[in-house]
Amino acid sequence: MKATMTWHQALQACKDADQPFVLATVLSAAGSTPRDTDAKMVITATDQYDTVGGGRLEHEIITRARRRLESGEQGPAIEKFALGSQLGQCCGGSVSILLESFGASHFNIALFGAGHVATALATILGQLPYRVEWVDSRVDLFPDSLPDNVHPRPAKDPVGWISQIRSGAHVRVMTHDHDLDFRLIHAALHRADLGSVGVIGSETKARRFRRRLEQTGVEPATINQLICPIGLAQVPGKRPMEVAVSIAGELIASANEDQVDAGWRGLDKQTLKEGLG
Repeated sequence: MKATMTWHQALQACKDADQPFVLATVLSAAGSTPRDTDAKMVITATDQYDTVGGGRLEHEIITRARRRLESGEQGPAIEKFALGSQLGQCCGGSVSILLESFGASHFNIALFGAGHVATALATILGQLPYRVEWVDSRVDLFPDSLPDNVHPRPAKDPVGWISQIRSGAHVRVMTHDHDLDFRLIHAALHRADLGSVGVIGSETKARRFRRRLEQTGVEPATINQLICPIGLAQVPGKRPMEVAVSIAGELIASANEDQVDAGWRGLDKQTLKEGLG
């Protein structure tokens, strides 16, 4: 990314690249301060964009932001600084800085095939906070315009892409070729670090694929991990969008299966009171 980017340009660039970052905002200011409450900056593990005032203040903010990135700490935090007594800056005022940490996507999807169902599915997933790697050998089938979180991957050998998928990703296969479907799921099932592996098809296709997997020496426990058919049984329909909605629903359920009960989230009440007081 260009070092000359403004904070909002850098924020979007980090999101597009799925790069963790911290957004620092001058939340409040008293007395003489280098910047006012309109100042923001974006901090990554290696770079920073825009400024909240420079000097010792900014150095300390960057240090604390990178400490959060290194530890994987998420969410907001409020840091207070007395510029004179604490940092030795001649301004002499005080500021409260809001640090908001944003990590990389926690739910990654590898979508193989660019037919009607996959295109409809990509449209839905493009509106959700997931990262989608969309793989197909037919480059002309990818739409000219895609959401920022959907990344087309033209590949002469889609099976070769299996080794490049992020650990924990959920693989969904729906190509134009049943043999290619099989080779993809066969390769994916050999990766023990993936979130799930599923292929579009009927119960008949599922039985055939499981039999072929068994014939190639795949362990029964591994074969049982294959999801086929994919999608929610409660969502009927054979139109591409209906099938895509069913598959998207299954993925959304998987993404939220570890969701905790709603309660107080973010800054604790005392910190929030002190930070805004």
